[in-house]
Amino acid sequence: MRDPDGNLVRRVRRDPGGREIVLIENEVERRPRGRTIIEETVRLPPPRIRIPREKYVVEVEGASQEDLYEAFTAPPVERVERSYTLNEVRRSPAVRERVRRVDVDTITFNFGSWELSEEQARALTGVGQALQRAIERNPAEVFLIEGHTDAVGSEVDNLTLSDRRAETVASVLTQMFGVPAENLTTQGYGEQYLKVSTQEPERANRRVTIRRITPLLRNEARQ
Repeated sequence: MRDPDGNLVRRVRRDPGGREIVLIENEVERRPRGRTIIEETVRLPPPRIRIPREKYVVEVEGASQEDLYEAFTAPPVERVERSYTLNEVRRSPAVRERVRRVDVDTITFNFGSWELSEEQARALTGVGQALQRAIERNPAEVFLIEGHTDAVGSEVDNLTLSDRRAETVASVLTQMFGVPAENLTTQGYGEQYLKVSTQEPERANRRVTIRRITPLLRNEARQ
């Protein structure tokens, strides 16, 4: 369901028995349906990370299938005080930092490109399998795929490029590994969050990351 401006309001999936499972409810409480855009960013202090760094930021290259599955099913690293809309999650790094991050370092992109070769796509096998397991466990899971670029080029072009990179990975996960498209959402961040701090061309910055944002959207901490 979208509002008159084309913004996402609600997304559901139907199980084999016809039951509706709400995945995303992108409305602001007490705001009339039809106007869902939130312009402000949520301000929060940095989370206190009490788990090992390698479990908070999981790098796919050195991760086992169980490591990935754990990251895609783990609770927030710090209590989530309320439910957030998808818009708030996308726009607020302090909110996203409440959940673990999976750095898909097994694939990177050529300069100016959002395409993946068949060999690179196959490198997503472990991620695809772990996501499938997580969704089988809970069909209401939602995962955010974040696209990134290096610092070369204009900010506007890099934002568009990063969006396309995130969309490419989402499409591969669905088409090659059967991850339900409705459980995935994407967002490009351009050059905002460099993995390697440099203004020069850097392949490691042309990447995607994935987070389980279900507890941010539905405040699992209170359940």
